[in-house]
Amino acid sequence: MKKYIIAYDFGTGGIKASLYTADGLSLASSFEPYDTVYPHVGWHEQRPGDWWKSICVSTRRLLEKSKADKNEIEGLAISGHSLGVVPVDKDGNLLRETAPIWSDSRAQKESDEFFASHSKDDWYMMTGNGFPSHLYSAFKLMWYRKNEPEMFAKIATVLGTKDYINYLLTGKMYTDHSYASGIGFYDLKKGRYDESYMKEMGLPADIFPEIVPSTEIIGTLTAEASGEIGLPMDVKVACGGVDNSCMALGGRCIADGRAYVSLGSSAWNVVSSHEPILDTKLSPFVFAHCIPGLFVSATSIFSAGSSFQWVRNQLCKDIMQNAGDKDPYVLMNELAAQSPIGSHKLLFNPSLAGGTGADLTPNIRGAYVGLDLKHTQADLIRSAMEGISLALRVALDYMKTMTTLQDEILFVGGGANSPLWLQMFANIYGMEVIKTNVGQEAGSLGAAAIAAVGCGMWKDFSPIDKIHKIESVSHVDPAAQAEYNKILEVYKEATDYLARIGDKLYALDIEE
Repeated sequence: MKKYIIAYDFGTGGIKASLYTADGLSLASSFEPYDTVYPHVGWHEQRPGDWWKSICVSTRRLLEKSKADKNEIEGLAISGHSLGVVPVDKDGNLLRETAPIWSDSRAQKESDEFFASHSKDDWYMMTGNGFPSHLYSAFKLMWYRKNEPEMFAKIATVLGTKDYINYLLTGKMYTDHSYASGIGFYDLKKGRYDESYMKEMGLPADIFPEIVPSTEIIGTLTAEASGEIGLPMDVKVACGGVDNSCMALGGRCIADGRAYVSLGSSAWNVVSSHEPILDTKLSPFVFAHCIPGLFVSATSIFSAGSSFQWVRNQLCKDIMQNAGDKDPYVLMNELAAQSPIGSHKLLFNPSLAGGTGADLTPNIRGAYVGLDLKHTQADLIRSAMEGISLALRVALDYMKTMTTLQDEILFVGGGANSPLWLQMFANIYGMEVIKTNVGQEAGSLGAAAIAAVGCGMWKDFSPIDKIHKIESVSHVDPAAQAEYNKILEVYKEATDYLARIGDKLYALDIEE
């Protein structure tokens, strides 16, 4: 057995290639960015050719950086960003230079027309597709059929993001259950494409790739791929998984009731379970897990770290200018620690990017509530941190009505680097908050684990627990928890009011 595996975290902004040992130790990584283009309002596209270039560049740089013997690499796997649509012809050639990514919203009309004659609740309860429906791949394909009929007629296969890269690596076209579950007509409980929805959507069944397990070895590198990427032809390629499920896997969600919070630009509470968590009011988004028989369900807020970044950029310019070599966020945390629980009775709603299923309307927008002449910069910063935490607590409470969670919860993502914020979360959630050495590497670790199991280096996913080394535990302070529970009720009332105001503002015929 060889020594190493490569994991690719294939994100919206770029690809990170990471080298792992057989026992799950991360040795080195290399990141290569690429651009998103916005040719029209609502169109968010990337060039699959850029993805491939970034894979090649990051891999070669990783080998140089790590000094590892490339002949000791057993296999690889990719965690890929979701809801991608890459149409290719019968020869595997791209039919478009660019492909829409997950956030592309051009198919709103197609979605509206479809659900004018079909039950959206029935569709959601089968698919678990809880993002805005027009973001899902099926509706983007319906847009192609209507707006680019000549191209649509040439489609032989439609691939997801990581599945297209897998094709370039191996010459084989497959997808896995986790990625297929975001296509818009995957039956979660039956574990297959639903032919009736495919027919109703006017999408030919034969253009969608065969679904295999995430750990399935779909092939080894072609001679052409080997030459371009710099790896031997005998390197094995596992099918991989969608980013949400790979992050859950790397975040220790490998059993019923395991949960974690990803605290990044957006944020979500995630739980793994043997039954998908489905609710037509809240619409948790659900993906099949990379582990057969499990599901990944999540409630979220769209603007967490990005709201805190807005506070930094707009309200803390002095801190940024005077930070020198220090991280402005560290200085902001030091200021926030000077403000008490409740930030002197100041509330912050973080809906700067709109509302989720936990809100009364997607038109809600963020606000400070209760501003007073006595409030300081420290209060503004702390209130933002508390508001993001309270918004996620509301989303967590919805999840708790549908499933049972364990008593502790793991935090990953950039926000997890703040001890002050983790303690806030412990008190607001009423749960023990864990931070481990994995940090922001959950997606990479998930991909590495898939490759390890697929190549036979691991017999199952249980080694993930041993890889996580606890760095801190934030325990619940009962007195602080009681204070935050009082604040939570006022926060929820303020949020409902802001939702109603948001609808009224949205209806105004004035410039946005």
